[in-house]
Amino acid sequence: MSELVHLEVEAGRATITLDSPPNRNALSAQLRRELREHLDAALADDAVRVVVLTHTGTVFCSGMDLRESRGAGAGDQGVQEFPGILTTLWNSPKPVIARIAGPARAGGVGLVAACDIAIAARAGGGEKGATFAFSEVRIGVVPAVISVPVVPRLLPRAAEELMLTGETFDADRAAAIGLVNRAVDPDALDAEIDRYTDMLARGGPAALAATKAMLRRRPAEDMATDFATMLSLSAEFFASDEGQEGIAAFAEKRPPRWVPEG
Repeated sequence: MSELVHLEVEAGRATITLDSPPNRNALSAQLRRELREHLDAALADDAVRVVVLTHTGTVFCSGMDLRESRGAGAGDQGVQEFPGILTTLWNSPKPVIARIAGPARAGGVGLVAACDIAIAARAGGGEKGATFAFSEVRIGVVPAVISVPVVPRLLPRAAEELMLTGETFDADRAAAIGLVNRAVDPDALDAEIDRYTDMLARGGPAALAATKAMLRRRPAEDMATDFATMLSLSAEFFASDEGQEGIAAFAEKRPPRWVPEG
């Protein structure tokens, strides 16, 4: 059976490509399994600094494979294992960028939301561009699992409107409501991915992981406790080997040792 997800590592970047265009890159059991395996491999590889999640074909990801869901009981639906994939993306110590050049629906929107940075192509130049929809309600199901990473990203009014109506929206609306970071013209998509990859690779690996964890933590109820926790974290990194290397590199006007070559 041909592989539906590919992994390529070069110059500190791990590119994970969904490659099941005849099935609109639907989250079939095989695709889910291979996506999880390649994510785990990329995160375990010390040479990888940034992960890019992309796709072949005209569709980023159409959501769960409804052919596999039809007739299956509640315990046999793919949603049971999907939280593990979303959690891996969300908690990844390495930054993850979503490159979206086509439609994302349902679970595909969940993948986008779980990534740290998402760049979507507008329509133009003969390309239809990225579109998004929470299409679950229109087939009588609930966008329950994907709501965990999606809702924190979206403006509250937009989340209610779009999850209740199932309306399709474009890359510019996705950027306006917080689902993606930027909407760009199709011919600028890859350059923008390269720009973000380069910026992220310049950050210290441990500092990036700690910053992600900081952004996802639940703040203390009182400011004094929060300041004490953050002061400890800050001091720890200033004194760390990574922090000292970064300070030395800044003083010596050179790249830190962790910046990939090439």
